[in-house]
Amino acid sequence: MKRITAALPFILLGVLVPGLLFAQSIPSVSLSVGGVAGPNQISSTLQILLMITILSLAPSIVVAMTSFTRFIIVFSLLRHAMGTTAVPPNQIVVGLALFMSFIVMAPTIKRINEEALQPFTRNEITQADALKAAAKPIQEFMLKHTREKDLALFVSLISKDKPKNKDDISLMHIIPAYIISELKTGFQIGFMVYLPFLVIDIVVASILLAMGMLVLPPPVISLPFKLMLFVLIDGWNLIVGSLVKSFEAGAS
Repeated sequence: MKRITAALPFILLGVLVPGLLFAQSIPSVSLSVGGVAGPNQISSTLQILLMITILSLAPSIVVAMTSFTRFIIVFSLLRHAMGTTAVPPNQIVVGLALFMSFIVMAPTIKRINEEALQPFTRNEITQADALKAAAKPIQEFMLKHTREKDLALFVSLISKDKPKNKDDISLMHIIPAYIISELKTGFQIGFMVYLPFLVIDIVVASILLAMGMLVLPPPVISLPFKLMLFVLIDGWNLIVGSLVKSFEAGAS
């Protein structure tokens, strides 16, 4: 039961996101024996195939619309900076990024549950109203962390008319703009994390060169010092705390 409760936020997003992008109701399916398929039946079949395709892409869409992108980029650059490209394993890094995403997205998931999912399950609102109510918290979260320059780029690429306000901006504009904003932010944070380890590599390489030990690879000597430094400063605590707190402020 605890595992189901922990996975509930992403399950809710996985159910709602395809509907937010393609606000269509799932068509009914009817089978007939010996009849000829008409245009309506063919259209329903195509809609079903489209819905199945969207659901298969739902996990990727959900990951792109949350804080997961920033976390996984910083963790990947951290492993390369330390020289341990396979430690921690990918499963641990992805799992940590997912749980951190749960923490950051908890207020948004709570709003979606209270404003859209619960009223819809009680038959207080229609499916279309539920989709609109669920889209609003996600849009507000992504707009808060999306740079205006990136948003303007995709608005100009997708539509010719300039939106008058935030309500005129659709998810098709916000999602790609949010992704490249998160990519830039992730690389900026990763660069700052990379610098101390780069300094250690330079110092160790200079010492080995001065001692004439040209055959000994510098990473072999610098790796223990980088690990020791990272453990002494409690690096995981600092990085995880800083990454989560970075979402308290909007995009710069």
